[in-house]
Amino acid sequence: MNKKLLKISALLSVICALVALVAHAQNAEPQGDDSFAKYGQEFKGKIGRTYAESEEWYPEVPKPKPGTPNVFIILLDDVGFSQLGSYGGLIKTPNVDALAADGLRYNNFHTTALCSPSRAALMAARNPHRIGLGSHALTAMGFPGYNGVPPESAKSLAKDFQHAGFETFAVGKWDHTPLPEASQSGPFLHWASGEGFDHFYGFMAADADDYRTLLWDDHHPTENWIGKPGYHLTTDLADRAINSVTSHVSIYPDRPFFVFWAPSAMHSPHQVPQKYIDMYKGKFDMGWDKAREMIFAKQMQMQLLPAGTKLSNGIPEIPKWDSLSPEQKKLYSHQMEVFAGMLTQTDEQIGRMIAALKRTGQYDNTIIMATSDNGASGEGGLNGTFNESLVLNAQQTSLEENMKHYDEWGGPDTYPHYHAGWAMAGNTPFKYCKQIVHNGGVSDPLIITWPKGIKAKGEVRNQYGFITDLMATALEATGTQFMDEIDGVKQIPIDGKSLVYSFNNASAPSTRTEQYYEQLGNRAMYKDGWKAVTIHGNRMPWIVAGTFPFDKDVWELYNVNEDFSETNDLAASNPRKLEELKKAWDDAAWKNNVYPLYDDLANRIGKQFSRAFGDRKQFIYYWPGAQRIPEAASAPVKNTSHSIETTLNLKGNEEGVIVACGGVNGGYTLFIADHKLHYEYNYFNVARYAIVSPALPTGKVDLKFNFIKTGMLKGTGELYVNGNKVAEGALDQTVPGSFSLSETFDVGVDNGTPVSNNYKKKDHFPFTGQIDKVTITLTAPDTDKAKEAKDFEEVD
Repeated sequence: MNKKLLKISALLSVICALVALVAHAQNAEPQGDDSFAKYGQEFKGKIGRTYAESEEWYPEVPKPKPGTPNVFIILLDDVGFSQLGSYGGLIKTPNVDALAADGLRYNNFHTTALCSPSRAALMAARNPHRIGLGSHALTAMGFPGYNGVPPESAKSLAKDFQHAGFETFAVGKWDHTPLPEASQSGPFLHWASGEGFDHFYGFMAADADDYRTLLWDDHHPTENWIGKPGYHLTTDLADRAINSVTSHVSIYPDRPFFVFWAPSAMHSPHQVPQKYIDMYKGKFDMGWDKAREMIFAKQMQMQLLPAGTKLSNGIPEIPKWDSLSPEQKKLYSHQMEVFAGMLTQTDEQIGRMIAALKRTGQYDNTIIMATSDNGASGEGGLNGTFNESLVLNAQQTSLEENMKHYDEWGGPDTYPHYHAGWAMAGNTPFKYCKQIVHNGGVSDPLIITWPKGIKAKGEVRNQYGFITDLMATALEATGTQFMDEIDGVKQIPIDGKSLVYSFNNASAPSTRTEQYYEQLGNRAMYKDGWKAVTIHGNRMPWIVAGTFPFDKDVWELYNVNEDFSETNDLAASNPRKLEELKKAWDDAAWKNNVYPLYDDLANRIGKQFSRAFGDRKQFIYYWPGAQRIPEAASAPVKNTSHSIETTLNLKGNEEGVIVACGGVNGGYTLFIADHKLHYEYNYFNVARYAIVSPALPTGKVDLKFNFIKTGMLKGTGELYVNGNKVAEGALDQTVPGSFSLSETFDVGVDNGTPVSNNYKKKDHFPFTGQIDKVTITLTAPDTDKAKEAKDFEEVD
């Protein structure tokens, strides 16, 4: 009897799994059929008074044709054109290289020069400004090209695959959701689940700590690293992808799947176990200048680049390696050792996923597309940094400060980024890097492998492509129909152009003949083999602050059909062609919502905070639900007088965090330890300020921290117990902008990495008593923070 019940239970489980697939068929009113009016759903059977007089009928399950390939997109982060071995790189990436050997390498593929716009454009197959992601959501403006909110009329094409019957998985980075929506309260319209993915496991920020990652499992916060020595995010993401694929093919062997796998690698922080770092000890002592020459020679030898390609002169602001001191060379070569180790570890995880596809018989009929979201990142600046948050706040790290962290570089106590010179080498043969729309910032590797559909093995394709083309390619390769309407909303046409035409025809002319670019004021226009390009204000990526007149920007002109690496500026000799392309860019800008151009990022970010909070002065957070709130959506206490208050009923044995925001990179925390109230401010892990009360009484106790601003980014902190001031201390330096890109605001716990070293070894240090609420009040008069910041910069 028990066996029969188990069989019935299993059958019911399968039926439940099919419900989601058939729901849309039931809800769609059929043409020329009155069943919807009768039954509220389509029904093609017959209903009589008895079962014998009736005929059963079930709605058809959406299912692609037999033989439809799976889709597996691998989107690496900040990996430059020449960092993979198969693109001439000096780093070991045998698994990615094996994909290239089994398929195609594209040498003329391009992105938007920044993560969020590229990822949004990839998913929607539409130009980034058309979908509100002209830049990062943190710098949003109230205009169609920059509002940071992808419209319902331009949904991700994952929706099309989902409706067609694919099971869809998003694993890893998803950072183009408006940041205030990235909490467990949603709304979820712009999460992966709202953009066509049945399952999501990943992080919703620009980067992530690889050892102590704040993750989401669908809509549920999780930290899978807890209790797992040796945890690494990239391994975890590969594990989830393998689990998803093997589960799918076990249950639905005849139904295709769609996987979007986007690790944090190789975005800062560059974090990886020591054994991978040791693999590259001494391997980069030659420096970035020699590395560029070595990479270029490999690229030409493997015929990756067109004949006649020259090695560009690189970035003028990057010092020559031979001009550096021994200490500088020691630090910078080690930074690259850590980066290389992390990329090799990432490649290993890709190899594990490919092995799973082969083991389950899926590899031959899976179209795999592997690329990156922009060129290698020079945001580490001219020294690199042990803490990326310094860069986010427009600060460069000194050699002396970096050397303090040399031995722990790449470990859990650093959040490092390498010197911009290594980004320059990582984009060989091009000049410049991420953010800039010269080829160094927008040219990326693209490997496409599909044994059943691509006859060529190891060949190079030179057709011009853009990030919007990948989903269009997937649509055509799978025979999936583009949906003109999704959830009742008419969809705008896509900009993507399928690359399928190039799969088995190496000499096919490019179907994409023009493409505009704009990123943070940097602009370019490619058309018919020519490219006009300008660096706005000649601002390098490691310089965050500053505004510049757009009409003073100097445009360059290249015939990239003949000058692949943009080495011969023809602007002076061919002004007519330059003006033609500038006019074409202007036309494309109006068509794609690029205007207005505005480069005051400090003011843009400041306005986002004003828009989010308005004139609100008080913020009340209730325990235990007030957790995993994005820093940018938490009470805006930076550089302003404020108070933090709570009332506790203390028995005398309580300890733990009352409230915390940020993590090891920077932040503040209010906690009880050793029967005392502690306030600690972490200034970029460079300086720490602690204020400690005497022993606390028991019973009902009112606790308060009060910050009095005494100058720009500094002030005095005070602790109050039952209305009496019991301790105070100076906070001589505070963070102006962001503590991090991924840490959160929490009540009753410090999720993610610890703000304070005092409870570093106590995972999250949760409060052991009861908290009702924490109230944060802004006590200072309103000020123009953007103007104040500018005045401070001018004085400084």
